[in-house]
Amino acid sequence: MRLPQVVIVGRPNVGKSSIFNWLLRRRVAIVDPQAGITRDRISHLLEINGRFVELVDTGGMGFEDPDNLTPEIEEQIEAAIDTADVILFVVDVREGITPLDELVSRRLRYVSVPVICVANKADTESLALQAGEFYRFGRKVIPISAAHSRGREELLAAIAEALPPAAGEAQAPPPEPVMKLAIVGRRNVGKSTFVNTLCQAERMIVSEVPGTTRDSVDVRFELDGKPFIAIDTAGFMRRKSISENVDFYGMHRAQRSIRRADVVLLFLDAQERITRLDKQLADYITQQFKPFIIVVNKWDLVQGQMAPEKWVAYIRDSFRTMTYAPIAFISAKTGKNVKLLLDYAQQLHEQAGRRVKTSELNRLIAAAIERNPPPLAGTKRPKIYYATQVGEHPPTIVMFCNDPTLIDATYQRYLLGVLREQLPFREVPIKLYLRQRERHDRTDQIESRLSRPR
Repeated sequence: MRLPQVVIVGRPNVGKSSIFNWLLRRRVAIVDPQAGITRDRISHLLEINGRFVELVDTGGMGFEDPDNLTPEIEEQIEAAIDTADVILFVVDVREGITPLDELVSRRLRYVSVPVICVANKADTESLALQAGEFYRFGRKVIPISAAHSRGREELLAAIAEALPPAAGEAQAPPPEPVMKLAIVGRRNVGKSTFVNTLCQAERMIVSEVPGTTRDSVDVRFELDGKPFIAIDTAGFMRRKSISENVDFYGMHRAQRSIRRADVVLLFLDAQERITRLDKQLADYITQQFKPFIIVVNKWDLVQGQMAPEKWVAYIRDSFRTMTYAPIAFISAKTGKNVKLLLDYAQQLHEQAGRRVKTSELNRLIAAAIERNPPPLAGTKRPKIYYATQVGEHPPTIVMFCNDPTLIDATYQRYLLGVLREQLPFREVPIKLYLRQRERHDRTDQIESRLSRPR
């Protein structure tokens, strides 16, 4: 069954995103004094008295976007209102009724779902009393203060009362997604177009204006009957180009989206050269040990002009330490190869979740050491005694040795290459820890195997 949607609407700067975060008790939407920060619909799961709803934040009504995206923002607001089961009409107690509030009220006059007027910024009892003037809109009025956490329980109770009957509606949360996909890249590489193709709907605003998406937006979709979450992120930019708070917060949220994703899709534009920013972004993904696919988007615009093999060689030369990462050529606009890309992402997620037996792991490491022993560190010889896998997502391996400082980065890369080649982790990062063997630990699996006569 579809989850009920509770949609937050209102003019700019009345605190819609603050209320959204406050009700969720977590920072999801960007909050900034600058008007017009929220452009796309941002949604998140909220539990009210044991019943789950989808809380939706929207852009400000009546705001003239400086990037000429006002029609697209309005379309997103209308789409949210059309699918709403309850609408929270947010106003500002301190400023009273404004012409834009009147405009919002007129737009909501003919909706067929319950509308609750939420009088925000009622920080004191006297300000709460001023909320009475908003009864003029003919709606139930709930005075609250998101900043001072006043009236939350009253607002949740009013929402619960306004929700449609729960007949046949599951009281448990929706099933956990099979996989969370973070879509990252520079500005204007087609991330939002890709999300819209996944959802088969205009879920995100798509524009040639750089930086259209300012926040990280979770979008739930289904593929082959399985639930997934696509995380659309703000376009990455050089630090010296971050001129506004909104850009800073957008970058911070995008990095957080990478950290909480299962698989990351690093988007490149087939019409543009790879930049230092692309490489920095790839480095950040690998620092988080996330499986990722390098996605060359807009391939339909250059197909026939450059062979895929040349692009692959160009990418491998640009990302020399990430040769394990798969490369995909797609067109988000036409949908070409999108299904294959998602199937591949699922394969990476499965790879990252596999485990190998300790005996098999030690057999491979012993053979690798026999072929290429670790070099002396001065006069000291490094010794690796045994290894074991201690975790998944990412595959995490601990190697016990006589002194971790004696095994340099080059030899660690050699061992990781052997493991990636021989184990089912061919296309995902492996996290390797070196640990000094304790005195009481007398397990010498690898050392004893190497000392046996051949």
